[in-house]
Amino acid sequence: MKLSTRYLLYVAALHLALAALVFRSLRTDLPLFIGAELLLVGSLLAGWQLYRRLRQPAQFLASGVEAMRDNDFTVTFVETGHLEVDQLIRMYNLMISQLRLERTRQAEQQFFLDKLVDAAPIALLIFDFDGRITTANPMASRLLGCPVSTLLGRSLAELTHPLLNQLEGLPPDQPHTIRLNGVETYRVLRGQFIDRGFRRQFLFLEEMTAEVIATEKNAYGHVIRVMAHEVNNSIGAVNTILSLAEPELPDAELRSAVRVAIDRNGRLNRFMGRFADVVRLPLPAPVATDMATLLSALSQLMQPQATQLGIGLTLQLPAEPAIWRVDVGQLEQVLVNVIRNAFDACEPGQSVELRLDARQLQIRNNGQPIDAAVAGRLFNPFFSTRATGQGIGLTLTRDILRNHGFSFSLQTGVDGWTTFTIDYP
Repeated sequence: MKLSTRYLLYVAALHLALAALVFRSLRTDLPLFIGAELLLVGSLLAGWQLYRRLRQPAQFLASGVEAMRDNDFTVTFVETGHLEVDQLIRMYNLMISQLRLERTRQAEQQFFLDKLVDAAPIALLIFDFDGRITTANPMASRLLGCPVSTLLGRSLAELTHPLLNQLEGLPPDQPHTIRLNGVETYRVLRGQFIDRGFRRQFLFLEEMTAEVIATEKNAYGHVIRVMAHEVNNSIGAVNTILSLAEPELPDAELRSAVRVAIDRNGRLNRFMGRFADVVRLPLPAPVATDMATLLSALSQLMQPQATQLGIGLTLQLPAEPAIWRVDVGQLEQVLVNVIRNAFDACEPGQSVELRLDARQLQIRNNGQPIDAAVAGRLFNPFFSTRATGQGIGLTLTRDILRNHGFSFSLQTGVDGWTTFTIDYP
């Protein structure tokens, strides 16, 4: 029962009791009886007025609570002229004004934060208390290659992106660098914040592939240019002297030795030229190309070498034409290098397969798998698993494919086949 109802029942019962008492005591004295009854009526009216005044604060509070429940912080009350009620009204108006200012400030800050998150050049994922994504900005969608709606409500374990699969056990508040397929490089930070007294997590993801490659080129490019300049100048001068001296030598064996030296200098010059190609690689000039025709020609070119090594070379082409915009010369260099690497990994009796469809090219072999210890270093400049390798081929391959805007990967699957995959955007 409400307090106001109990107050009214109390006043009514009290006055009924007084009326009964007056009736029993003064019914023989009519003037005094009428005066007492008039006093009771006046008391009732005064109690009613007092009840209404006491009800005003409760009504104000109820109206204010209802407005706040509806998230309406614009409702204020006008003073009534009664001291106690006006004190309550002033306190309520001050409170509602502060709440309105705080709410406006919070909404403005949230709007700014949302704009900042959306415009951030770094991918951001925010998780709820159960580790499920509640916020993902557009950069996260682009970096992970899936729409924001696909990310929301899912945990990292439920997403199939290879980068996210490596983030589950990362310690918080420590930046990490992760490299995928030996090419794609990411800076990752897993942080924490307090929300309503409990910890929540967020994840920063920043791709650094272009920066890392540019830094590598700046580091080794200057060294290569200096070496090539000095070697070429020295070889040119030495070969000029040897070429002039060769016809004048009376001894045939000596002339033959000079010719060997000239040829060796030529090979050294070409050796340095291959290093210089890494630095001065031109940008591609792509043209519409039928990839089936290109692969057929390459297959014919590489078939004699495969036969000589005892390796099977097969070609699988799509029924429909696969037209890609590529720099034919540069892409041929890539494919020849990758196919030769596949040959080097195989022994007689094993196979190399070229598979093409409209958007993807795969070069597969069932030879020696890629060791996990070197998988992340394959595309590093001058790294090679062969004793006589220079580590240039895959570096050139990486730069050519990136300049084309193609994504690519090189890895050994669970079936034992090593696959170099090129995806056409």
